[in-house]
Amino acid sequence: MKRKFVAVEEDSLDNHGVAWWRGHLLGKGGSGSVFLAYLKKPKSRNEFYRRVMAVKSAEVSSSSSLQKEKEVFNHLHDCPYILECYGEETTVSQNGQMFYNLLLEYASGGTLADLIRRSGGCGLPELDVKRYTRSILKGIDYIHRHDYVHRDLKPENVLLVPSGSGDFVPKIADFGLAKKVQKTKRRVFDSSIAGTILYMAPETLVDNIQESPSDIWALGCIVYEMFTGKPLWGLNPNESTEELCKRIVDRFKLPEIPSGISKDGKDFLKRCLVKNHKFRFTIEMLLNHPFVSGILDDRGNEPCDWSCCEE
Repeated sequence: MKRKFVAVEEDSLDNHGVAWWRGHLLGKGGSGSVFLAYLKKPKSRNEFYRRVMAVKSAEVSSSSSLQKEKEVFNHLHDCPYILECYGEETTVSQNGQMFYNLLLEYASGGTLADLIRRSGGCGLPELDVKRYTRSILKGIDYIHRHDYVHRDLKPENVLLVPSGSGDFVPKIADFGLAKKVQKTKRRVFDSSIAGTILYMAPETLVDNIQESPSDIWALGCIVYEMFTGKPLWGLNPNESTEELCKRIVDRFKLPEIPSGISKDGKDFLKRCLVKNHKFRFTIEMLLNHPFVSGILDDRGNEPCDWSCCEE
């Protein structure tokens, strides 16, 4: 589902913040344009900002999604597998336009989608898939523990940030479509759905249900794509959106699990990609699955007790 916004144009580089300079354009997403940003006084100690950041910007009049994202970030912090948000600021360009800006952690490794694309359709080594999956799982666990559902998990929304060991840590980003989970036994009907169809769960397309199991389905789609280098449902330019949706919701058409991966990898995918969300593995079950258990963390240590991602 696309979100409309008025982007900051690449030539609007006069639109700086109080303590930071706007650099070159990094890319455009569903809710804003993302630029590189630098502290004006890099040697000074600033408790809020980093020397190099990313700034996500949209015109104030169309920045509701960005402002919502900031509200979500206010509840999701101190987790090493979620992109950091340093703050917000409104700026005015020379022609008088007002822009809302989110100052974010800069992911110099790009997106997980970029990394998969560079594999040339071959996918990533299984050890890397395991390590990235474990990190993304911990990020999702943290999101769910804080009563949110992301609703738009996909490789483009997983960013790669350098770690101290010289590798990259995958971090979940883009919370503009995230929603607060209703703490009630009675289901509240929600006619709105959000996200990207290729990663939507069957229950979302059939019954407009987007809860924790829907994020697990999307995780399965991401893991499949890391293994194979291709989206779970393929990219057929001749297939209509309606035809794609029918394939996703068809309970007799099960996702094809790749053959050239380990037994644990196959089983992990099967547990995520269960069409009936009631029988899909929970985040707790997946965290203890042999595919990801026993994987060293990004510092080369044994897995922690997950307390770093608890309230």
